[in-house]
Amino acid sequence: MNFFEKSNEIKDYMIDIRRRIHENPELAFDLEDTSKLVKEELDKLKISYTSPIENSVLASLGAGDKTILLRADMDALPIEEENDLDFKSKNQCGHMCGHDFHTAMLLGTAKILKEIEEDLDGVVKLMFQPAEEILKGSEKMIRAGILENPKVDRAMMVHMDTTRPLGIYIKEGAMATSNNNFRIKVKGKSSHGAMPENGIDAAFVASQIVNGLQEIVSRELSFTKGAALTTGHIKAGSAPNIIPDKATIEGTCRTYHEESKKHIQKRIPELSKYIAKAYRAEASFEILSDVPAIINDEEFYKDAIRVLYKVKEENEGFNLIDKCEAVTASDDFANVAKDIPSLMLMVGCKVETGEVYPLHNGKAIFNENSIVYGPTTMASIAYDYLKGENK
Repeated sequence: MNFFEKSNEIKDYMIDIRRRIHENPELAFDLEDTSKLVKEELDKLKISYTSPIENSVLASLGAGDKTILLRADMDALPIEEENDLDFKSKNQCGHMCGHDFHTAMLLGTAKILKEIEEDLDGVVKLMFQPAEEILKGSEKMIRAGILENPKVDRAMMVHMDTTRPLGIYIKEGAMATSNNNFRIKVKGKSSHGAMPENGIDAAFVASQIVNGLQEIVSRELSFTKGAALTTGHIKAGSAPNIIPDKATIEGTCRTYHEESKKHIQKRIPELSKYIAKAYRAEASFEILSDVPAIINDEEFYKDAIRVLYKVKEENEGFNLIDKCEAVTASDDFANVAKDIPSLMLMVGCKVETGEVYPLHNGKAIFNENSIVYGPTTMASIAYDYLKGENK
């Protein structure tokens, strides 16, 4: 089967699903309508499934000794869409990260593979996951046993990118950064704003901690193993004439290097504690998320690039970009990839006209012609891995 041609044949089917999901975005684990839609489509395809955790779907087809898992995340963002589309979001949330595409493309992949199920010498697991945007869904599904019975041997995902021209993007090695979101709470002493000597200014202490944290990246990490450390949320005080007794700092750290991640995790609470102590305050530290980097498996990459170059040879319109740039964002698919040989690929969906906006922006527009690259890639790679020697 020519999977690129087949994906183009079902293009309208996938776009219709994508638009239905796009109009009704849901957040985190609260994906009642989205998961219901997925189940209804799988019922039509006569593909069996379970719900390992709330509003998740794990489907499977094929039979045999090898198993590959294909993953799509389904949740939206708490961002109001600013586009004027016929299928614009009907609520205050928005699919501005492309998870509506991911879900539709995995259903398209299921539709294609179901037609050749008898040719699969192995099992395809289809993971429809909630709560990726809060980095909680994959871990919870893994704890529910989705990687077992049968044991998953390989796993893969694709992700949209509105800044890259139409095509499929792949690279070996590091593909996405780790994610450590954190919270620091500063405890001081409240007093009148005109009498600072009677208090311990938690806002001032927090500002010194924010400045001090940048020393970790600029002076303690090799530039070959760098990181980004951002403190994006600071809250303190309630009035201009009151010395606040409490302050909260929330931030995130991203890196491709595990040793850098561990070093930063160790140093943030140390610096926070002693900077606060220097100003007579106290500081506590809490990790809010801990997701590793996604490192594309070397052998899986070699197999995948061989398959994709063959697809390109057979299809003049198939755009393949090898050795692409990694992304500096994170994805909780990393919880799968840390234990299973895995691949993360990007689907370029840059619009051909008009201004280009990045993911997580209320004005982000996705080129719907890109939707064929998901099932082409996933079905081709899964079929190659599972096909029997005589098939």
